[in-house]
Amino acid sequence: MAKYDESSIKILEGLDAVRKRPGMYIGSTDKRGLHHLAWEIIDNSIDEIINGYGSVIKITINEDGSLTVRDNGRGVPTGKHSSGKSTPEVIYTILHAGGKFEEAGYKVSGGLHGVGASVVNALSEWMDVTIYRDGVINTIKFEKGGHVKEPLKQIGTTKQTGTEVTFMPDKEIFKTTQFSFTTLCERMQESAFLLNKLTVELTDVLDDKKVIYHYDNGLISFVEYINENRNCLHKVVPIHGIKNDIEVDIALQYTDSYNEDILSFVNNVKTGDGGTHEVGFKTGITKVFNDYARTNNLLKSKDTNFDGSDVREGLTAVINLKIPEKLLQFEGQTKGKLGTPEARPTVESIVYDNLKFFLEENRDTAITIVEKAQKSKMAREAARRAREEARNGKGKKSEAKSLSAKLTPPQTRNPKINELFIVEGNSAGGTAKKSRDRKFQAILPLRGKIINTEKANLSDIFKNEEINTIIHCVGAGVGNDFDIKDINYDKVIITTDADDDGAHIQCLLLTFFYRFMKPLIETGHLYIAMPPLFRVDYNKETKYFWTNEELKEYTNGKTNYKVQRYKGLGEMNPGPFWDTTMCPETRNLIKVSINDAVLAEKRVSVLMGDVVEPRKEWINENVEFSLEDDYVL
Repeated sequence: MAKYDESSIKILEGLDAVRKRPGMYIGSTDKRGLHHLAWEIIDNSIDEIINGYGSVIKITINEDGSLTVRDNGRGVPTGKHSSGKSTPEVIYTILHAGGKFEEAGYKVSGGLHGVGASVVNALSEWMDVTIYRDGVINTIKFEKGGHVKEPLKQIGTTKQTGTEVTFMPDKEIFKTTQFSFTTLCERMQESAFLLNKLTVELTDVLDDKKVIYHYDNGLISFVEYINENRNCLHKVVPIHGIKNDIEVDIALQYTDSYNEDILSFVNNVKTGDGGTHEVGFKTGITKVFNDYARTNNLLKSKDTNFDGSDVREGLTAVINLKIPEKLLQFEGQTKGKLGTPEARPTVESIVYDNLKFFLEENRDTAITIVEKAQKSKMAREAARRAREEARNGKGKKSEAKSLSAKLTPPQTRNPKINELFIVEGNSAGGTAKKSRDRKFQAILPLRGKIINTEKANLSDIFKNEEINTIIHCVGAGVGNDFDIKDINYDKVIITTDADDDGAHIQCLLLTFFYRFMKPLIETGHLYIAMPPLFRVDYNKETKYFWTNEELKEYTNGKTNYKVQRYKGLGEMNPGPFWDTTMCPETRNLIKVSINDAVLAEKRVSVLMGDVVEPRKEWINENVEFSLEDDYVL
């Protein structure tokens, strides 16, 4: 056993701690962690623009793979710091050093309080910083994880202002150092929507691509972009107000869909887990529609009030707050949830006052939305009655019998380890039952058609036997009643054939889970099984392959081998099915996650909606068709 005494305790100087444990600072060293470096530098530029300094950010993927971010803000201060070092050296080499701790530097900030720039430097092979400030151009260069290569020096004069940072991620730390132009574009388009003064120029020198984003109408354009392929009931409604030192900007629009789509941001940081501002928005919008319906006799005295889900059905809204540093509170390290208590009454009041005026001035639109809420209320109450009947009386025995006939349950009842395989068809279901570990794996074969839930409400869903069965198997409810704490399984695994029908069923199931059990995805419980496409027998050895490329690489130069192409899961014997698809030690699973909420909404609405042309256009641009069956050798 290694010696553990005083000499075992190491103090990591400067940025060495970051290089030792990069995951603590950027989450991971995969593609997501790589792009986190870009966001850290870009967020510094955005903070300048939020506070009224500058209007342009230029981002370039250079020929050598490095990334350059340049803004026309004030430029990093270049004087000598009280520590004796130049200020840029302090900013880019010392953790927790930055201008965001003091309100005089930044009134509003979404950055990581000076941690970001130094962390990026620590995880880079080299970083060059050029500063345009006070009529002078200064530069400072770093290498090998933040060590000064060339100290700050003046290299010219200028009339411009701003900061330019170029860095090369360290190949020894990251699994990949190739930045994605698409990923950068998606994030920066979002920023351009949120800041209508911002112009973003993105260039990929390697692939000769260039994109410019600028939206004069800001959040209005954002909502129009999200609803581009939906049937909208009215023009986008902008809401603006300042109260308690909090600036509130909201844009909303109703469509004829059954789904609500609310995105929220604080100081340009996406609050994916909501928070006090979302609570205030939902409370305000529910109250104003109930008050309007009562005042105009659209809700009778005997009628119960609209529920929050009723008035949000078909709603698309973007909420963007600017909160000064002194009031800003986030819950958790990732800043995914706003905790500022003042935000709730502020947003609620501003939403109520603005929407009340809008409804009074636009009676036809108001009645259309209220009528939609009334239909939602009726469907919700019908769904509630159906659930109560299923639980407490009528239909309980027949439903239990139907469920028991379909589901092959695990022997244990431990939701922390149990797995539910949703399998396509009776044949594959039979093989899965023979292959499974009966202690913790359940099998649910799909025996009928699954509806497209993109254009369905809860009452439609409860009429579909297959979807209804899935709801009862998962056990945590559905829609607004879904509670992740009640799930019966740690993993829900979609298992379909590798053909057109299997892909279609997979899309239908993903749409259902996304629309009506989204927390299942957000908390990492939904997976897609990856059964192999090929089995190869060669020299008394059996191997499995998932792509044509893997197969060709293995068989290249070999003779007298036998290839079997699995056209369906039912063709596999229990042994291979267990080894390749069900055994936790040897199977391949894809965890379903939502990286970009806006993009996910666009994809689902385009690909699963009832408007044909956008879907056709997307397929033509993104799918390659071939008549070849290139697994034949």
